[in-house]
Amino acid sequence: MWWLRRDLRVADHPALLAAADGGAVVPLFVLDPALWAAAGAPRQARLLASLRSLDADLRDRYAVSLVVRIGSPLTVVPALATEVGAVAVHVTAETTPYGRRRDTAVRAALNAQGRELVATGTAYAIGPGTVRTGGGTPYRVFTPFARAWRALGAPGPAPAPSRLIGLRAVPSDDLPLVESSGVAAEGVVAGESAARVRWEEFLRDGVADYGERRDRPDLDGTSRLSAALKFGEVHPRTLLAELGRSPAAGSPGATTFVTELAWREFYADVLWHHPASAWSDLRPMAGMVYDEPGEGFEAWRAGRTGFPFVDAGMRQLAATGWMHNRVRMVTASFLVKDLHVWWPHGARHFMALLADGDLASNSHGWQWCAGTGTDAAPYFRVFNPVGQGLRFDPDGAYVRRWVPELAHVPGAAAHEPWRHPQGYAAGYPTRILDHAVEREEALRRYAATRT
Repeated sequence: MWWLRRDLRVADHPALLAAADGGAVVPLFVLDPALWAAAGAPRQARLLASLRSLDADLRDRYAVSLVVRIGSPLTVVPALATEVGAVAVHVTAETTPYGRRRDTAVRAALNAQGRELVATGTAYAIGPGTVRTGGGTPYRVFTPFARAWRALGAPGPAPAPSRLIGLRAVPSDDLPLVESSGVAAEGVVAGESAARVRWEEFLRDGVADYGERRDRPDLDGTSRLSAALKFGEVHPRTLLAELGRSPAAGSPGATTFVTELAWREFYADVLWHHPASAWSDLRPMAGMVYDEPGEGFEAWRAGRTGFPFVDAGMRQLAATGWMHNRVRMVTASFLVKDLHVWWPHGARHFMALLADGDLASNSHGWQWCAGTGTDAAPYFRVFNPVGQGLRFDPDGAYVRRWVPELAHVPGAAAHEPWRHPQGYAAGYPTRILDHAVEREEALRRYAATRT
C-alpha cells in the first residue's frame, strides 16, 4: 500500500518505487479532518485539485485509481491495510511535529497487526536532521547551513516506475466541497503536469533574471512553484538536478534560486530539531512586551492600514491565496514592529489563507521578521513600508492593481497618497499610525529586553 501525504506525484518518488517493488499497489490519500480544518478554503481547494490531477495521472499512466478516505489516519490506514491485505504501508517520511507524532501512532497500530510502516525519502532534497556541524550539532544560522547543504549535495532524482500493478474495486470516499471564501486562487491549475510546465517555463525564460526580478511584486519574476513544492507535485531534488544541467547552471539567477531552496530546507531542519518553534519563539526575548490584537490588527487583516504596499499585499492574499515573498516580509514586519503584535497571530492568519501554506517556512519566516528566530533579521531591523514600496514597486503598478482606491494616482505617488492632491478622492483610508513613532517604540521595547 502507498500512503501519500505531501508527495502528490509519480516522478522522482522513492516511496512509490519501494511500494511497487512489493507487488500490487493501492495508492491512498487520507483526508485528515484535523489538517483539513486548519487549512482554510484556498489550501483546501488547491489540495483537492492536486488530488484530482494525481488520480487522472495514475489512471492514464497505470490504470490505477487513487483511493481517498476521510478520517483519522490512525484508524483509516490500518483498516484499509486489513481490507486489501497489505503487508507494508509505504510512505515518504514526514518531518513536521504533527506528522511525526501521527506516523509514530500509525506505525504502532500497524505493528500490532503484524504490518510495517516503511518510510523512504522525504519532501526535501536533503532530509531534515541530516546536515550537521563538524561537531555533530544542528545549525541555527543559515549561511553555514547553506554552505554545508551545498557541499553535501542532493542525490539524483529517482525514475518513475515503468508499470504499477493495482487492485480493482477499492472504494473511495467522495471528496468534500470547499466552502466559498471569495478567493479565486491564482495558479488554480494543479498537479504534477502543471508543475512541470511551470518549471520548464521558468527554467527557459525566468531563471536567468531571477536574482534581479524576484523581489519585484509588480513583475512575474518568481518561479510560482511554492504550492507545487508544498503538495509535493514536484520534488526539489528534481529542480536542483535539472537546473544543474541547464544552460543557466552557475548563473547568478540560478545561484539565487538554489539559495531560496536552501532557505526552505533550512527552516525544515530548524523545525525538525525544535518542534516547539512551530508556534513559539526559537529565541525568546525575556520581558518583551506585545500588544493584544485589536483594531490595528483588523485593519491589517483587511488591507486598510493606510500604507499602500502593506494593504496591496494583504488584499492580494485575501483575493488569491498567495502573496509575493517580499511583500510577506513587509506585511509581517508591519504587524510585529509597527503594531507590536506577537508574530503567531499573523502567522495563523497567513496559514488560514495561503494556498502554499507550509508550517516550517511560514512560522520561521515570521520569526525572521520578528527577530526571534534564526539569525538573519535582528529585532532592530524594521522595514519601512513606504520605502520598501518605492524600492520594489517603483512605478506603483502593484499597488494600483490591488488597491483600486489608488488606481487614479500615477506612478510612485501611489505609495504616498497623502502627498497627492487627489490621493484620498476614491476613499482610501488614512494611515492608522505614524511609522517613525512606532519604529522608535519597537526599538525601545527591544532595548528593554537587553537591560
